[in-house]
Amino acid sequence: MRVIAQQGDTVDVLCHRHLGRTAGVTEAVMESNPGISALGPVLPMGTAVELPDQLPAETNTNLIQLWD
Repeated sequence: MRVIAQQGDTVDVLCHRHLGRTAGVTEAVMESNPGISALGPVLPMGTAVELPDQLPAETNTNLIQLWD
């Protein structure tokens, strides 16, 4: 899916807005859009970004609480 960056958008914001999460997805977007990191953290308005059609599986990490 191709989306267009709005003013002030970052890759994380685009992932969250269109895919509902950033974990594991941001990395996939960076890999599928070579050169996007050279644009800086805030994407120029109107930048076309290709998002994955199929989301990577979520990793289930068990958190350890030091204090209960």
